[in-house]
Amino acid sequence: MMTGAPTPTHPARPRRSRLRTFLPLAIAAWLVLEIWLLTVVADAAGGFTVFLLLVAGLVLGAVVIKRAGRRAFQNLNEALQRGGTPAPSGGGNGLMMLGGLLLMLPGLVSDAVGLLLLIPPVQKALGRYTERTLEKKLRKAGPGTLGDAFQQARIHRPDGKVVQGEVIRDEPGDTPEGPRPPLTH
Repeated sequence: MMTGAPTPTHPARPRRSRLRTFLPLAIAAWLVLEIWLLTVVADAAGGFTVFLLLVAGLVLGAVVIKRAGRRAFQNLNEALQRGGTPAPSGGGNGLMMLGGLLLMLPGLVSDAVGLLLLIPPVQKALGRYTERTLEKKLRKAGPGTLGDAFQQARIHRPDGKVVQGEVIRDEPGDTPEGPRPPLTH
């Protein structure tokens, strides 16, 4: 029996990016590796030794994050007192914080990577690599500034419809001074 209701048509789902496809698999493999390595070390050295290693990593990571955060705050404070912007540190503070976070995560692989990120030559090399990669991606994005990329806005409504719009900036002096009408919905 027909009810007369139209059958819902769903648009084809966009294809998932490789990152969204393989990132959960990579995280699961990393977790399995961490657990396996912890059990191997616990069999060889004992469970209490592994516990002490994990606690030491937690404490060292907290100290590193606190120190890097304090250094970043001091750089910002000094720059604001000079009236300028903070000098780029080559990603040193950010990589130190990432290294501290990896040290705080339970696991021996994350501890090894965290300790590696605390070595200054590694920080400099990784900072330069990140800058070059980011510059290439921005150059590939096309002419204009990064702000131009945000001129086009796409709003996804709950019903699935896409509303396209364009952001228009009012320059000072373009509009008459005076009270603006309230925004209504």
